[in-house]
Amino acid sequence: MWRSIASNAITFLIVALFLVGGVILWGRGQYEAPGPLAQAICVQVERGTNFRRVSRALEQQGAVSSVSIFRVGADYAGKTDQLKAGSYIVEAGASMQNIVDVVTRGGASTCGTEVVYRIGVNRLVAQVRKVDPTQKQFVEIAEFQPGVEDAPANYTDVRASQDTRYRIALAEGVTSWQVVTALRSMDVLQGVVDKVPPEGSLAPDSYEVRPGDQLADVLSRMAEKQDLLIAAAWETRKTDIPLDTPEELLILASIIEKETGVADERRQVASVFVNRLNRGMPLQTDPTVIYGITRGQGALGRGLRRSELRAATPWNTYVIEGLPPTPIANPGRASLMAAAQPDETDYVFFVADGTGGHAFSKTLDAHNRNVAQWRKIEAERAKDN
Repeated sequence: MWRSIASNAITFLIVALFLVGGVILWGRGQYEAPGPLAQAICVQVERGTNFRRVSRALEQQGAVSSVSIFRVGADYAGKTDQLKAGSYIVEAGASMQNIVDVVTRGGASTCGTEVVYRIGVNRLVAQVRKVDPTQKQFVEIAEFQPGVEDAPANYTDVRASQDTRYRIALAEGVTSWQVVTALRSMDVLQGVVDKVPPEGSLAPDSYEVRPGDQLADVLSRMAEKQDLLIAAAWETRKTDIPLDTPEELLILASIIEKETGVADERRQVASVFVNRLNRGMPLQTDPTVIYGITRGQGALGRGLRRSELRAATPWNTYVIEGLPPTPIANPGRASLMAAAQPDETDYVFFVADGTGGHAFSKTLDAHNRNVAQWRKIEAERAKDN
């Protein structure tokens, strides 16, 4: 009898082991198999949360077919205590194994919301954007001008979220006064700055910031980057350009920045000013005259008067010889490189051509014809308006 009982027990144990093994294999298959998501979603992992809460949120969003298998699989992989805060895209059909990897891998968030403060030549705009996980691109949900307009409700909601990212996008050609004025109006930054940094010393670029960052620290980052860009441009300059110091290169680059927004033209514009410097001709560039009037504190908002073109200021390049005493804006890398490596041309004149670019010429007669053509375009546009 005992032999029979022992035999039955062994048989039962073998069957049980096969059943357990089958369950494990089935569970592993479920864990690694494509999931139920029909389209990509955003998953937010908040700071201080735990795996239980994340798994429940995923179940509510229809991303996992079994919370139990999801947790057991993560535990077996040793990842239940490796959650990384952030917002992440979970692709359509992602397996539970894939999802565990996404929420524990870390790195930059691939989803969620961000606020971009765009400091432009004419205004500061705050854009509130949210990633559309199905398109994998940002969709704008609100826009306003800080310090001018009241913040919309969407902005207030986004600011309350711990996972929102913030970025400052500084455009080429913005003056240092404009940068400081814009930064002061951003509620995401703290601290005060009493002195405006030297003109041209801030690098146009994109800067990640966090709530509570000090305004002075952000300006320091901008200045450090510009120092590197200036040094790099100076190091690669052509040896025959009529510039003696990195500061002079920065001044010329700022003029190039304000004269053209067409990337392909920068080195041609640079060649005009280099040729004029080499020939002892005045630069005769309107943006320097404007800077002498505004000192970089906003746009002039109108055309220059003849009296202003004749007025003696340190920046009026119709009156002074050579370069003005300071930059007139913050130039970007492309304009710095154009100043350092201008095209080799015989051009000494240029004027707008009506397409957003310029018509270049070697002689005064050719330039006058280009000016006449531009005046005609201006008159036609005025008539249409």
